[in-house]
Amino acid sequence: MTKTIQTEDAWRGEADCKTCSIRDSVLFSKLDECLFERLHHPIEQISASPGTTLYRSGQTGGHLYTLRHGLVKLVQYLPDGNQRIVRIARDTDLIGLESLLGQPYQHDAICLQTCEFCSLPVDVVRRMAGECPDLQNELLNRWQKALSEADAWLTELSTGSARQRVARLLLRLSKQNEEHLCYLFSREDMGSMLGVTTETASRTIAEFKRQKLLMDSGKGCYSCNLEGLQRLAED
Repeated sequence: MTKTIQTEDAWRGEADCKTCSIRDSVLFSKLDECLFERLHHPIEQISASPGTTLYRSGQTGGHLYTLRHGLVKLVQYLPDGNQRIVRIARDTDLIGLESLLGQPYQHDAICLQTCEFCSLPVDVVRRMAGECPDLQNELLNRWQKALSEADAWLTELSTGSARQRVARLLLRLSKQNEEHLCYLFSREDMGSMLGVTTETASRTIAEFKRQKLLMDSGKGCYSCNLEGLQRLAED
């Protein structure tokens, strides 16, 4: 069971954007000191536990969110009730962009780990974008990044054998950090990401561990044999 985020489910505080440790990588990186002083509404910083739903598909939202730390799955539901994970959001990703167009959220956004977000009021972002062309360009860049990521999930993770799909997923996850570590999701989530059964995902991961393509590094993280996984992905 997931739960929609409520005050009692999350730690909330007012973010200090000017001194943010990841400011150079987030939406407001282009704002100068003067524009920061004109942020009349505080940017909330939210911490949420695994399994918490940040927002649900169909909700009309007044915020978009920068993911400061953690992993979030973006889920759509098929007519038969089954879920399909269409994308994973990672550190510095911006989600809920559709709210800028006054549209309801298109996905359920569910935390896979303990996550930290900055909650950005839509009216603030719209106003600042009107005053700062660089921010407008950054919003377009974020939209293009989300579109490219969705295209990659469609082409890389929904085609080929189960072994190829799992290998491609592990490569995408492990290339996000210098240590080439990846966090393994539940087998049910992996099946929903890749369009395979839970049993197939579980069996494939077990096979990769036996072949030393995945090595346990503790705390749910695994180091990857990138060369071996690349060969599998390209077979």
